[in-house]
Amino acid sequence: MDIPTSFQEKIRNCFGKPGEEWLQSLESNVNHMAEVWGLTLKSPVTNLSYNYVMNVMDENNYPYILKMGLPGFDFENEIRTMQLYNGQGCAKLVKADVERGAMLLESLQPGTMLCTETDETVVVQQFCRVWKQIRRPLPEDADFPTVLHWASAFSKYQSNYPKNNGPILNEWVMMAAEFLNEIRQTTTENGLLHGDLHHENILFSNERGWLAIDPKGVVGDPYFDVVSFMINHLFKNPDPENLLKLRVDLICELLQMNREKLLKAAISMSTLYACWAVEDNDLYWKETYQCAKWFNKFLIEN
Repeated sequence: MDIPTSFQEKIRNCFGKPGEEWLQSLESNVNHMAEVWGLTLKSPVTNLSYNYVMNVMDENNYPYILKMGLPGFDFENEIRTMQLYNGQGCAKLVKADVERGAMLLESLQPGTMLCTETDETVVVQQFCRVWKQIRRPLPEDADFPTVLHWASAFSKYQSNYPKNNGPILNEWVMMAAEFLNEIRQTTTENGLLHGDLHHENILFSNERGWLAIDPKGVVGDPYFDVVSFMINHLFKNPDPENLLKLRVDLICELLQMNREKLLKAAISMSTLYACWAVEDNDLYWKETYQCAKWFNKFLIEN
């Protein structure tokens, strides 16, 4: 079975010993799920991240996606989120095995990513359509992480740099945390968020149009669920600042969002992403932090 070296390194770096043990049992677990679910294994997808994702065929030669991840809260949380979406605005969950960390998913054909669309207005329009389709109220017995749980990264960042000697100013991190808490405390719209809704997580299906994949499943104000899209695929553009401004303008118009609230949500979330990236030694923190600064500039000009 083809398990790319880069994927293995990412799993070891992220999960340590549990990741190493999971990698060692991955092939046998994949073969087990193939036998139990009657699947023929094909090839892994080309953009593996923190889960092992394969193209498979069932006994009737119908295509599906087999997704394997480390069993635990995060993987189970994704399964719960997929069950709540129930294929509306999102790829369908066909079967799941929580203990083995396995999901059988609808295969979106041709599965083209939203980033392949060249007309920015069309891109934002399709994003907004998917964003609307996956809005969900929280069930009464919901046990999802919240944006506030994510925000613990702010205090962790400041404790890592108590002398304010980190790449992101502690004063900036405090401002981002204050904006997040302001929105959290005043919102009347708490619901289930995708948590990572960007171009690569929106795919085209000939049968059903543009659909979301790979939800994180987190509770919060819907304004928080547009930020990862707005800052994605910016710096390939010759004028990323104006492209970001265009996305803000279009999203405010198409989703009827309050501009000040959107910009505060964007400052808080993009700073949060930058803090995560610094912790992971990911150089993209610089671009993400720059986006946060542009959002603040737009807020001052608002």
